[in-house]
Amino acid sequence: MTTAEKYVSAAYLVVLAIVLLYVVIYAFRMTRLDREVRELTELAARRDAPAADSGRGRGPAG
Repeated sequence: MTTAEKYVSAAYLVVLAIVLLYVVIYAFRMTRLDREVRELTELAARRDAPAADSGRGRGPAG
């Protein structure tokens, strides 16, 4: 293998490593975002549950 071929191989490996690192970081961020969305959905459901039971939040009575 020539020196040029070694450099090309090394460059491809570096690019592959960067792409894999990006995908892993993106997956972790998406997992965290999904967890936060679920938590916010649960909080919103708990907050709206008492309002739905008492009839508040549905506009003016009458």
